Amino acid sequence: MKKVILKIEGMTCSACSNGLEKYLNKQDGITQASVNLVMATAQVEYDETKVDRKMLDTFVKKAGFKSLGEYSGKEEENSHKKDKILFIIFGVLAVILLYISMGHMIGLPIFEFLNMHENSINYAVTLFILTILFLIYGFDIIKSGFKNLIHKVPNMDTLVAIGVLSSFLYSVYSMIMIIRGENSFVHELYFESSAIVIFFIKLGRYLDGVSKDKTKEAIQKLVQITPSKAIVKVDGVEKEVTIDEIKKGDIVVSHAGDRISVDGKIISGKAHLDESFLTGESKPSSKKVGDKVIAGSINYDGYLEYEAEKIGRDSTISQIVKLVVEASNTKAPIARVADKVSGYFVPIVILIAIVSFIIYLILGFGMGEALTTFVTILVVACPCALGLATPLAIVVSEGKCAKSGILVKKSEILENARNIDTIVFDKTGTLTYGKLKISKVLNYSSNLNEEEILRITGSIEAKSTHPIAKAFEEYLKEHKLGKYNVEEFKNLSGLGITGKIEGKQYILGNYKILEYFNIENNEEKIKKEEKELSKKGNSIIYVVEENKIIALIGVNDLLRENVQEVVKKLNEKSIETIMLTGDNKETAQLIAKETGISKVIADVVPEEKTNTIRNLKKQGKKVLMCGDGINDSPALASSDIGVSVNSGTDIAMDSSDVILVKNDLSKILDLITISKKTIRNIKQNLFWAFFYNSLMIPIAIGILKPIGISINPMIAGLAMTLSSLTVILNSLRLR
Repeated sequence: MKKVILKIEGMTCSACSNGLEKYLNKQDGITQASVNLVMATAQVEYDETKVDRKMLDTFVKKAGFKSLGEYSGKEEENSHKKDKILFIIFGVLAVILLYISMGHMIGLPIFEFLNMHENSINYAVTLFILTILFLIYGFDIIKSGFKNLIHKVPNMDTLVAIGVLSSFLYSVYSMIMIIRGENSFVHELYFESSAIVIFFIKLGRYLDGVSKDKTKEAIQKLVQITPSKAIVKVDGVEKEVTIDEIKKGDIVVSHAGDRISVDGKIISGKAHLDESFLTGESKPSSKKVGDKVIAGSINYDGYLEYEAEKIGRDSTISQIVKLVVEASNTKAPIARVADKVSGYFVPIVILIAIVSFIIYLILGFGMGEALTTFVTILVVACPCALGLATPLAIVVSEGKCAKSGILVKKSEILENARNIDTIVFDKTGTLTYGKLKISKVLNYSSNLNEEEILRITGSIEAKSTHPIAKAFEEYLKEHKLGKYNVEEFKNLSGLGITGKIEGKQYILGNYKILEYFNIENNEEKIKKEEKELSKKGNSIIYVVEENKIIALIGVNDLLRENVQEVVKKLNEKSIETIMLTGDNKETAQLIAKETGISKVIADVVPEEKTNTIRNLKKQGKKVLMCGDGINDSPALASSDIGVSVNSGTDIAMDSSDVILVKNDLSKILDLITISKKTIRNIKQNLFWAFFYNSLMIPIAIGILKPIGISINPMIAGLAMTLSSLTVILNSLRLR
């Protein structure tokens, strides 16, 4: 199976996106298709043995739309300059048209040449010519409307096209009758209705386009954050190249003030980098040789040379953009309700309009009034607001999450996160850093300081393959301490290690190594401090110099920053917190007590973790599992929402629903908050959209005419535009 995201042209409302989605899903070889109205994209998963890329473009064309190829994420933002110029020109023409057709109603002076009673032919022909210009201006709407009707996926354009052309053709008939001398038909001209409806629809499209660009702002900022040019070093000479010319393995140079061009690894220099666009942290990160750099980061103050590792679509930024766009293309359950309603809505509206037209004629109303009612119903009922209600809010929230370092893979997560009542944390690598660090050094030597003891210990540990040795290796690197030459190194399995430095014998290991070498530990102070270190979950290393204990070193897997604060806030929200770990119960209880986690389930294997999650769900709990995304993958997949902490450079490899780019657990709280606000916003949007249609269709039919309330096609067009604006502005509040 292969997945592709196509850029689609020609979608104007939810009926368009629903129609295309249904059409694609019916095709043999397509396993799943999801269409996004706001992003104007279609995510298609297909069987390469049955369907190829060209066939997908053909399917889109047959459905009445146009495929612009794969979505690259690098489309330039539409300035709408051309649309703006046309809108101004036709705005002036609309004023002229309304002045000619309706000026006499409010007492404005009328040119004798265009007097509807004295020169009715001039009047009719002038309105006809002006209306033809508007039909050319709105030809894309008319074409789309009838094309979608032919393909049995009627949409908003279909409603407008039928209404506008019906009004226009009847007006043409009336104009012909006027030319033949039947001047009474001058009151049966509705050219201005056809023209002004198109004008208001175009106004709505222009405003929609500008607003949709704003909803995609966060994604566009991510796309545009990578520089277009870079400096590479070839045979010691710096050379400027375009970003596309960089190859994997090239040495790229970054000066202070530059943006990092591609993902890579520092081979020379050091600097502070601003990665806030990805992590949300304003504090610059210190980078040195061996550290990873991410494309788009800003080099504050140093000179770096780094080896290009991930370029083009493999880069972190490209993967993030892909994930965000894919998430935007998935459907939240609440969106499916609106989609289903929109799918039936257009045919029902056309039926209501036709029935109303016939009833008006049966009741003895004139053709003109019956036609006006028919057109008004079609125009006022356009489901624009209904179609925008959910996808606009989802895209804004997806962008907000991405900007905050929360990558949500499916939009349904934004709906479900608000209902979470239980959060299960893995311990190692999630609540803790997942790698051992030196937590405490107790120095009993009379002539060696702490740094010197750690240098001696680190030099001997460097010869070992034990996991604890990495903690010392990290310390030596971080503090730029060189290693001593170690002689006569020995590894005593289960006890520790020994070695000689500058002729002195050093012994490192647990308490058993003291018994092995008959070393007495008579100092009460050392015994007491050893117990205190053990209580805090440390692994204890005795450091012995020539049969004398000179230090105790505590090595521990340290808690991540702000874990206690996150757990405290979750408890305040009445969300149950559980630690689920394969570690022993004593260590787990210690961490739980330190963090404030209410329940501990320890000594479990991966299979038991999965069963635990399933049992919690059987109890009716809504479970979010937070783990490292690899070892905990079965449990992550079994939970309602799987959240993975990640280094930020292997994002696309995780199988969880949500990725925390910078391993910041506080982002779980942000996710829940954004989820609540998003669903509240969508419900508000749907309410206003349904309320508008429920209110305006009866008024358009003429139910309130007896009390003097009625609307015509022009007012209907304006009302439709205003309803869409209400939904757009409400969605943008999420930003």
